Formats: sequence, structure tokens, C-alpha cells
Amino acid sequence: MKPILFVSNGPTEDAIGAHIAQSLPKVVWALPLVGEGRAYEKVAERILGPRKEMPSGGFLFGSWKNFLADLQAGFLSMTLQQWRAALTIPKPAAVVVVGDAYALTVGVLAARGVPLYHVNPLVSAHYLEGLSSPWELFLDWGGSDFTPYERLLHRQARAVFVRDEESLQRLRSLGVSHAYWYGSFAMDLLPPPERDLSFLGEEAVLALLPGTRGDEAFSLPLMLEASRYLPLVPAVAWPKAWEALPPLPYWQKTFIDENTLKLEREGHVAWVLRQAFSAILHRAKLALATAGTATEQAAGLGIPIVAFPTPGPQYTLAFARRQKRLLGEALHLVEANPYRVAGQGLILLRAPELYQRSSEAGKLRIGPSGGISGTTEHIRKDLEAVCQ
Repeated sequence: MKPILFVSNGPTEDAIGAHIAQSLPKVVWALPLVGEGRAYEKVAERILGPRKEMPSGGFLFGSWKNFLADLQAGFLSMTLQQWRAALTIPKPAAVVVVGDAYALTVGVLAARGVPLYHVNPLVSAHYLEGLSSPWELFLDWGGSDFTPYERLLHRQARAVFVRDEESLQRLRSLGVSHAYWYGSFAMDLLPPPERDLSFLGEEAVLALLPGTRGDEAFSLPLMLEASRYLPLVPAVAWPKAWEALPPLPYWQKTFIDENTLKLEREGHVAWVLRQAFSAILHRAKLALATAGTATEQAAGLGIPIVAFPTPGPQYTLAFARRQKRLLGEALHLVEANPYRVAGQGLILLRAPELYQRSSEAGKLRIGPSGGISGTTEHIRKDLEAVCQ
């Protein structure tokens, strides 16, 4: 049986691809272009390519520092290996691309005439709002809008799936009539609460979302400092090993169990929790964030967000401004200062009308769940029709 090949370029894209793959009655192969593609390990028969982590974490053009670090780490040779894999594998039954125009390019190379589907969870028409200058769009054109090159490649796809209704209208207005939208991909990735957090008490929770791409070394200590001035119980959604925690001077650590760490400083308590991301969000009233998809999921639940830029590699000032355009009033961007972060949080908590506008804006911008399930069903039915 010929496999369906999934091509994706990023951890979130891998997760979306794996969710689609596990619901299709076909053998699956995967070609992850960023990182090791671990999301495919339980659903793909084969994972192709070099599967190499780059210093930028996939944000090659986030800064000159990222760009140079990836070049030194062998980015060009890794890219050539990926192209070789796409060109030399046996012709698959179909190709599903989850990612940007570059991932679509690799998918076209691999497809060689078989059914091709493009899932783009990155570009949003919202990114075109509130631009400070045309230069800002130019620097991230392929990540903020559907370029002529991408639309040219779309001619070879049987269907293109986008992240929100505004992007659907944008892409169709640009001549891609076979574009579809079924709901938010990000909200489909959010699982039910993983664990009981009743030990936090009855107070509302302050979700600290420092990210997973390296920004947390800068942002987590700052978030914890800001949390001391907010009347909420701070809970850090920590996805990594305990050894990966950055230095937290002045905070006394007490491990409650293998997934629960209690921090104390001058009578102030904060919690660092593993395997509790969704549980924290479902208890949160406010979020401090320097993350990508996690920030969007918080906004989708109606949680207002205070964000600030980091030195990188992901949540740079350019990335933060871009996410602000996406989320609108749901995200409040301030300078990287704990007092400014806490001050903005207090403003939101003490201004009910502003808080409500922020909450509604997030749910509206991200949209309802259904993107992954709707896309999966569309692809399944289309492949059945093609094979008849």
C-alpha cells in the first residue's frame, strides 16, 4: 500500500499533521523539515530526512543571530538532505503539507502528480492589520500574506486549508477558489484539562506561558517577578525537564511530586507545573506570555494576555508585534519590565469593560475549534473519490 506523505515545518505543524494522519485509514510517512518531528513517532510508519534540531528552533529569519547560528550548524546541508528525500522516495498515494510556502515547495517536489493538499496554519489576513510601515510587511511577507509564489503552487493542490475565515476570504479573493476553512487548528490541539488543580485553592490563576523555544531563560524570571504584584495565583505551564529551568534567584524550590514544583519568595507562592498546560488555561483569568501557539490558545479561550519581547530566538520584538496584529485587543504588548507587565495586568483586572473587550477579541480572532477535524474529513472524502 502506498503511503500518504506528510511534510511539515515546525512543532505545531507536526502536531497538526500527526492529528490528521492518525485519523486517515492509510499508511503514513512523514518528512519533518524543522526539528525531529517527534509528534509523528506514534502515527508514522517511517519518518524521513535528517531530523536535526537547529539553534533557531525554526525561526531562521527571526534575527541575524538566528540566521548565522543555523548556517554554522549545517542548515544548508540539512536542507539539501530534505530535498533529496523528497525527490527520491517512492511516489506516495498523496501528499499533505502542513506549513508555509517552503514546506509546500518540498511537498510539490515529493508529490510528482499525486493528490496534494496544503494546510496553512501560519498566514492570517489579520497580520495585514495595523502595519506600522510597508517594510514591516516586506520583512515577513510570506508569513503574513499569501504570496504570488505560494498561490502559483496552490494550482497543484486539490485543496488549501486556512486558519480563519478572514484568510479564507482573502485567499479566494486572490483567485484560489479551492480554499476552505473549518475552524481553528490551534484550538483543536488543546486537550481537556490534564490534571486536577484544586490544590491551588479557589482563587483565579495567572497563567505564565514562557514558551518552549529558548525565550523562557529570559522571560520566566521576569514573569515571576511581575506575578508578585498581581492578585492571582501564578502557575507556570512548564513542558520541559526540570533541569531545563533557568536560574531563579531568590526563589526557594520545593518539589511536591514529579510534575509539581512550588516556588516561594518573601511569602509569595508560585507553581511550576508539568503536564498541566490545558488545566492551567482552563483556570486562568489572565496570562503573561512569550509563546506562539500557546498564546493563541489562551486568547481562543477568552483569556486576556500581557506580552513582552525577548532577545529571542522566537519572541523577538518583530514576532511580538506580528502576534499583536493577529490577536488585536486580546494581546497587550508592553516593554520587558516586570513593573510594566504587572501594571498592564492590573489595568485589565480593574477595568471590566477593557477586560471583556480583550476576552471577546481573542475568541473572535482565533475562532472556534474544528480546523483539524474538518480538514481531515475533507481529505478523507476527497481521497475516496479520487481512488474510485
